[in-house]
Amino acid sequence: MSVSLYYNASRAKPLTDAEAADVARTVAARTSSFPYPDEESLYLYENGGGGPRDILAGSTKMPFDPGRALPVIAHVLDSVTELRRSLPDAEWRVHMDDLDVPWDAHAGYALPGMRDTDFTGGPGGV
Repeated sequence: MSVSLYYNASRAKPLTDAEAADVARTVAARTSSFPYPDEESLYLYENGGGGPRDILAGSTKMPFDPGRALPVIAHVLDSVTELRRSLPDAEWRVHMDDLDVPWDAHAGYALPGMRDTDFTGGPGGV
């Protein structure tokens, strides 16, 4: 059984051209810095997710290798944090299956312990 991280932003008005360009830049930069080319990274659905108010939605399947899971989680949550900061007026939901990932205005999205060096293999995680 796999575990996935899901992210969704919604609001009444669609993305502006400038916002869409900013999202594309963020996705390109975060994808190019992803540490594991053979694992899933940040993935956005076409058409914003398909819901009437969805402006951005996506998911990332987590690796089965525990040594890779936390670095992938940290990288993807940092990516979603950047996206949220570029679209601050949207309503956001980020969750790992049934577990909501909390938002902190200073730290962004994070799960407890995701940057612990004992789990990620180095200082600061990814």
